[in-house]
Amino acid sequence: MGRAFRLARRVVAYEWGMWRSLTRWILRRPYPVAPGAETYAYVGGVQAILLAFIVLSTIEIPVLDVILRHTVDQPTVRHAAIGLGVWGVLWMVGLLASLRIHPHVVDDAGLRVRNGVSIDVTIPWTAVAEVSFRRRSLPSSRAVQYDADDPAVLNLGVGSQTAIDVVLREPLSVPLPKGPSAPVREIRLYADDPGALVEHARRHLPATDPVTRRPTR
Repeated sequence: MGRAFRLARRVVAYEWGMWRSLTRWILRRPYPVAPGAETYAYVGGVQAILLAFIVLSTIEIPVLDVILRHTVDQPTVRHAAIGLGVWGVLWMVGLLASLRIHPHVVDDAGLRVRNGVSIDVTIPWTAVAEVSFRRRSLPSSRAVQYDADDPAVLNLGVGSQTAIDVVLREPLSVPLPKGPSAPVREIRLYADDPGALVEHARRHLPATDPVTRRPTR
């Protein structure tokens, strides 16, 4: 019962967050960030696929209406099918909006890694040893994946890929949709412009003592 309640709560929170994102996107009201912060998009990894689904689903609505008019003598069924079709299109637009309005953020506090309304992980700079650019393909399209060869590596991918490796100084547990992660020593993520994000992130990394490799500040 408790597990079902937690799942229902996550679903409701996800839906609410997505529709709120759609509203803010339509009104062009992005969430504020701290002074001096930079945002980095990651929607490019899935935008083409989402737009294709949105267009095809939009075309499908009037086609389905014509078919039902000639095959089902039940206006209620036809109206329900059209309503579901419209809801599906708006849901996909809302998903796209949530990805656009929740970008990654680099500021003085750390690197904030996001994926729509489902993932929001802030890695403080004092926990980061290295940030580098390397494109990788993932075995599935899941947003959260532990590396098959090394479970201490957490992939927060987009479109079955990552482009940035964040090596941590010590194992760290981070919040995920299903609860805290296992302690990981590396987090990989995707950004549309990984080079710019890496360059900006490196300017925030604390200097290290060459002997102890510990932060000097």
